[in-house]
Amino acid sequence: MIAMDQLPPGKLRNEILREVVFPNLGVEDPKVIYGPREGFDAAVLEYGDEHYLVVATDPAIGVPAETFGFFTYHFASSDVAVFGARPRWLVVDFILPPSTSKEFLKRAMESLNGECQKYGSSIIGGHTGVYPNVAEPTATTTAMGLVREEELKLPLARPGDKIVVTNKVVLEFAVSASHFRVDELRKVLTPGEISKLRAMYRLETVLPEALTARPFVRGMHDATEGGLTALHEIADNSNVGFVVYAQRLRLNPLVEKVLGFYGLEPWSVSSTGTLIAIAPPEKSDSLITELQKNEIEAFELGEFTADKKRVLIENGEEKEFPTFKSDPYVELYGKE
Repeated sequence: MIAMDQLPPGKLRNEILREVVFPNLGVEDPKVIYGPREGFDAAVLEYGDEHYLVVATDPAIGVPAETFGFFTYHFASSDVAVFGARPRWLVVDFILPPSTSKEFLKRAMESLNGECQKYGSSIIGGHTGVYPNVAEPTATTTAMGLVREEELKLPLARPGDKIVVTNKVVLEFAVSASHFRVDELRKVLTPGEISKLRAMYRLETVLPEALTARPFVRGMHDATEGGLTALHEIADNSNVGFVVYAQRLRLNPLVEKVLGFYGLEPWSVSSTGTLIAIAPPEKSDSLITELQKNEIEAFELGEFTADKKRVLIENGEEKEFPTFKSDPYVELYGKE
C-alpha cells in the first residue's frame, strides 16, 4: 500500500510534475526554445546556423540482461528522433550493482556500440561505476541531435490531422511479460511463441519509422508508458480533440494473446516503440505507403478535431477515450 505522500511507481504523473518539478527549473535561458513540458520528451535549444539542438534523456532499468545495451541506446535516441533529429551524440552512465560481471558490461557495450554504428551516433562521455546500494544494472542516456529550424517536429496537431500509428501497440508489455512472467504465459503461448516474442524487443524503438516519416508529418510521439493515452497530451498542448476508431486498431497476434490473457484493454498499456504520427490529411496516405516501403506496418487510427471531445468509437458506441491512471507494465514488473 502506498502512503498518502509517497510517490507512485513508474513515470511521474503530470500533476506531480506541475506541482513539484516544473516550479524548480533553475534560471531562464533564452537559448532554450522548448524546455520541460508535459507531452514533450525532448528539449530544444538554439544552436546557430539555422539549426536547433534536440536533447533527450531516459533510463534503461528493469529490462532483461540481453536487451540492456539495446535499450540504453534506443530509449533516449527515440525521443530525439521524434523531434525530427538523427541522434548524433550520446552521454551514457552505467550504474551497476556489485554482482555485475565484466562479461555483462562487455556485452552491453558491444550492443550499444552496434546501435551507434547503425545510426551514426558517437558516445562522447558518461560515467561507469559499481555501487553497493544499487539493486540492478541501470543506464541513463542523454542523446543529442541537430535539426534545421524548418524541419523541427513538435507533438502538436491541428484539426483534421490524421492519427497514424505503427503496428506495435502493447508490444512492450507483451515482450516484457515473455521475460518476467514466462510461467504464466505458458498457459496461453507455446515455447516457440514465447521465444519469438522475446526476440521482438528489437522492435521497441521508433527510430527507423521516425526518420522515415519526417517529410510527411506535422509531429510525432513515442507511445511509451501510458500507451495511446499520449493522445491526451497532444490534444491538451494543441487545444484540439480527437476521435479514435477501435475497429481500425491492429495488434500483433502474439501481443493480442497476451493482452487477452491478462484481460487488458490496449489503450493505456505501455507501448514503447509505437510511433504516433500526426499527419496532415493530404499526406496521410503517402506516409503509410512510405512506411510500408520500409517494411513498417502502419494504419490510420483516427483524427484530431476542432471539437475538444476525446472520443473512442467502439462497436458503434461513442465513449470517452481512456485516460492514464496506471500502467499495467509497472504492475507486471513489480509483481512478486
